[in-house]
Amino acid sequence: MLIGGGNAVDAAIAATATQGVVAPETCGVGGDLFALVHRPGWDVPRALNASGRAGSNADAGPVRDLGVIPRHHPLSVTVPGCVDGWATLSAELGRLSLSECLAPAVEHATEGFEVSTEQAGAFLGEEAMYAKHPAVREFYPERTPVARGGQVKRPALAATLRAVGAGGRDAFYLGDPAQDVVVELGGLITLDDLARPHADWVTPISCEVGGMSAWTIPPNSQGYLGLATLAVFEMLGPPSDPAHPDWWHLLIEAYRSVAWERDDLVADPDHAPLPGHLLLDRDRLTRAASTVDRTRTGVWPKKMGSESSTAYMCIVDAEGMAVSVIQSNFEGIGSSFGAGRSGFMLHNRGSGFSLTPGHPNELQPGKRPLHTLSPTLWTRDREPQWVIGTRGGAVQPQLVAQVAARVALTGQTIEEAQTAPRWIVREFGPFSEAGFRVEPGVGTATLDDLRSRGHIIEEVAGPQPGWGPVSMIHIDGDDRSTYPDPRVDTTSAAVF
Repeated sequence: MLIGGGNAVDAAIAATATQGVVAPETCGVGGDLFALVHRPGWDVPRALNASGRAGSNADAGPVRDLGVIPRHHPLSVTVPGCVDGWATLSAELGRLSLSECLAPAVEHATEGFEVSTEQAGAFLGEEAMYAKHPAVREFYPERTPVARGGQVKRPALAATLRAVGAGGRDAFYLGDPAQDVVVELGGLITLDDLARPHADWVTPISCEVGGMSAWTIPPNSQGYLGLATLAVFEMLGPPSDPAHPDWWHLLIEAYRSVAWERDDLVADPDHAPLPGHLLLDRDRLTRAASTVDRTRTGVWPKKMGSESSTAYMCIVDAEGMAVSVIQSNFEGIGSSFGAGRSGFMLHNRGSGFSLTPGHPNELQPGKRPLHTLSPTLWTRDREPQWVIGTRGGAVQPQLVAQVAARVALTGQTIEEAQTAPRWIVREFGPFSEAGFRVEPGVGTATLDDLRSRGHIIEEVAGPQPGWGPVSMIHIDGDDRSTYPDPRVDTTSAAVF
């Protein structure tokens, strides 16, 4: 797209659309999308929330006793906002037509593509749920999961994308795909629900880290957590060496000090208990930092005063436009529901709702659920500096914080940050234990030191594909640098 005269927004649309074709185990037109866009000289990035809402006939009663909304229940599906996101980005910030941007995805769906290792594993693992569903029949030739290296064509999805390219959002939300969704979900989502626009420009939220302004999407996204972690970590005065035990302890505890209350704060912005910008308020983060013990693990809450499937991409064009874009089906391929005639599965973002009566994130018609998608974009003196994001569901902020801390606070190269061992905090709600899993490569002395401070550590056998891939671009004037995450074989990076 860039070589053909498009800008970073055109490239983002083309890349995410193609990803939805060739890797439906990560994202697709049945899911949601968030994006941050920045041009040199803009005071703040533009932030797009293209996440859909619960249907007009959504009622938590049938699943309340279950405690969660399972993937096999139609309440797990909210209106997919991805196509609305593409249409809005293209119309307002793109240079090429939407049809031109979707052409590569249409070509791949029509001509076919090779199945990856990750994809083969996903469809094998989900065989019981999807083998008979017409929306993904191509991935189960003769009802057998497709193998690594096999060729797949998706003609029904090609037709849907071709129609969206020609007719815009209306071809999706007023056409055959909308009819398919209504029928598949038994009317929980109506045609009027689908016709309603689901892409909103919102005010991004930010905090200062490493002398830069770090930006993200406000709730219903959990994106603030990664930036709040970094701000608290910086306040704690970490050592300059990421191998030092204090580095590990303070970064993990910084995350835990702000993450314990995520589920009570992240909700549809019309129902959230705090305005988004207050989640990154400096005084609030200072109070969080004051609760961290440098010598021992903590248990939160303390008095503070007043793995999932997703596709993340970042693009910077020759003119300096930077795009941080993420879309997702949530758990694996999504829900057990799909638009068979139109060739795509529907996400299960509705599973992010709470079933607790009166909770800010309680499932109700027309509400957006808690969203794990957490893109970031960093600026200095109004110029873009970094674009960083990842997949990873609830642990996305943990991964963003770890990699960003290395490149933004220590000056490590992107390659060093990408190949360094990562950790994942297993539980981060109220009163959760100080336990984490860690990849190989951390010195025994460091792990012993962390255990002596109360950390419960599980060492995993090798690099974890689900702990990434993190994608990032560093922008230094006219220069750009990047390096792909080595944890999966379906990620790439290029500078040209």
